[in-house]
Order: sequence, then structure tokens, then C-alpha cells
Amino acid sequence: MSEAILVLNVGSSSIKFALYHVGELDLLCRGHIERIGTDAASFSASGPLGAALGDTPPSARDHASTGQWLLDRIAERLPGVTVRAAGHRIVHGGMEFTAPTFIDDRVLAALERLAPLAPNHQPHNLAAVRMVARAWPDLPQVACFDTAFHRTQPRNAQWFALPRAFADEGIVRYGFHGLSYEYLSGALAAHAGARADARVVIAHLGHGASLCALRERKSVATTMGFTALDGLMMGRRSGAIDPGVLLHLMQERGMTAAEVGDLLYNRSGLLGVSGISDDLRTLEADGSDAAEQAMDLFAYRAAREIGSLAAALGGVDVLVFSAGIGERSAQMRARICAYSKWLGVSIDTHANGAHGPRIGAADSGVDVLVVPTDEEIVIARAANAWIEDPAGNTRSK
Repeated sequence: MSEAILVLNVGSSSIKFALYHVGELDLLCRGHIERIGTDAASFSASGPLGAALGDTPPSARDHASTGQWLLDRIAERLPGVTVRAAGHRIVHGGMEFTAPTFIDDRVLAALERLAPLAPNHQPHNLAAVRMVARAWPDLPQVACFDTAFHRTQPRNAQWFALPRAFADEGIVRYGFHGLSYEYLSGALAAHAGARADARVVIAHLGHGASLCALRERKSVATTMGFTALDGLMMGRRSGAIDPGVLLHLMQERGMTAAEVGDLLYNRSGLLGVSGISDDLRTLEADGSDAAEQAMDLFAYRAAREIGSLAAALGGVDVLVFSAGIGERSAQMRARICAYSKWLGVSIDTHANGAHGPRIGAADSGVDVLVVPTDEEIVIARAANAWIEDPAGNTRSK
């Protein structure tokens, strides 16, 4: 009989999951259900017990049915595994939650109130908490927050140029993808040596995308802000946009706030510019002018924001690519690096095609790396700490 920690990382179009042995955190299995809600939904699992979970769910039309299928499959196919705790990625922790937190009714209610700030993620995150509670009512659950890593940022990086009372009310730049950045900050030394503590920019490029500037492996600036809508162009999200455009759409075209929200969160980004797909893999295979324009704009926006973070750091010593696009698209890495030559970035074409881990050319002034992220192990460590010391770790903050 194995005692395990279940990790659920629920995104806007995917569910990542993993099971780890309690204590040693040896991997039992991990997997990924992606493109939920489309005809191209797929399932994969790996690790010692991965094959036991079988193939693609019979229906992956929505998060609820897909998540329930996954929990049922774990219970049915892994009878020798006892789940001791569950850990969850929660996108928005607001001002209150700055460390992993045991989830009780008060915490769940507080996190529900933050859902409007991350409408494509928070509801799915919290639905997974409730789903686990229904399956295992007495199972302890721990929340790990994407916003927490960025609380080390200086005030200038967090404040908007609004009347200061708004900042006092919590209207500040929070930043996201913090679990990914936390993992990568810990992995830097193995890849960058002494430069791990220097001026580092990490590009977390996936369906959602952001950049983070680190000094001494702590966040000093990031591209996402009050919500996960800010910053880079993404799969369906617009990223940063002139607020005057939004006023124009509402005042001159009569669009409601809900319609503008749908436009910015669901109909923009790669999908909106290309008119073809929100998936970079599809666009790279398409070959049309519209696909090319969308991909080039994605690269241009990323490179512009790398320049912004270079200003915050006073230069860049290390550039790291991670997450789905960052880890797997040699073409997009090459595009972004071509726009970033002025920083001293130069890549080795062969190493980039092999996906690294070191893709910088011998004469590059910036170390350029491809480092796979692992948000799940960060969550598992927090849940494991709760199991080892419920009174002293991951309590409500």
C-alpha cells in the first residue's frame, strides 16, 4: 500500500495531475489532459503507474466531467494507492494569501471572492477543490498560489499610477505563474552556475504567457498585473492594451463590460490575430500569412517586454525559456531571440533545434537556456509539509 499526495494543476484549457509518494516525493504517475472543450482533447500519463490509468477520457468537453473522470480513474485503477492529501494550484491569492494555505471553508470563500480577477482560471481551480472534497470528504487540501512568488517585488513594480487609495484597497500588480517561477528559480543553479543569482529573465510561454525578472532568484518585476490578462499576447488573451481602446468600445460601439471581457479573454491573442487557432502548433503548421502575422506579433510583444524587464534589472545575464511553447517551439524561441539581439542574445541553431538545455551561441553575451518547468512538485512539497507538520506548516495566513 502506497500513501500518496495528489496534485491538481487546472488551467484554462487543461488539467495537469500527479501522484507522489508521501515523504520522499518519488513520482508515482503524472499526466496531462489538454485542449479540454475541443474535438482535439487528449490525455497522456507517465511514471511507474501511468500506464494503469488508460487512455483518453470518453468525453473531455468540459472541466467538470473531465476532472471527475480523472478522480474516478485514479480510484479504480490504482487500488493500492491511498491519497493522504491534495495540493492545488490556485491562480489568485490576492493580498491575503502569500504562502501555501490549508483550505477550510473560510479560505474557500475568500478565494471565491477573487474569481473575477482570474475568471478563466480561479473558478476551475476552486471547482477542483470541491470535486476532491466530494470524492474524499475528510482529505486535507492545500492551496498554492501563483501570486505569492511576486510579493518580493519593490513598490514601484507593484503600483499603478492611480490615486494611492486604490493601492491601499489591493488594486496592485500581483503577477502570476509564480509556482513555475518558484521551481525554475530553484533549478537555475544547475544550469546557470554563478549567474543564477545575477540578472535573469524567465519566459513562461504557454497558452497563458508571462515573463519574470529575477535578481538573487527573487521576483523584481513581471509582465502580468492585477489580473492574468496583462502583459504578453497569449493564446486567446490580448495582453496589454491601451485602456482607451476599451473606453472606445464601450462608449462608441456600445459594448457591455461582459462583451469586452469576452473579447479580451477569449477572442483575442493568437486566435484573434490569426483567425485560425489559439494553438501555436496549429499556426506553425498552417503556413498562411495570417498565421505568420500572429506568430510574429507574439514574438515581437515578448521581445519588447524582455526589453522592459532588462530596464528593471539594468541588463540581462540569463534568458530562460519554459512552459509549453517555451520548451517545445524552437521556431518561436528563434523569433524572440532574433528580436533580442540588441541585448547580446545569440543562439546556436542546432542546440535550439534540439531544445537545449543550453541554446546560446558560444559568443552570446546572454546565457540562453531551455529549462522544463514543474509546478506540480512545488505543490507536492507544500502538501507534504502539511502532512509532516499540520500545526506548523501551510496554515491559513
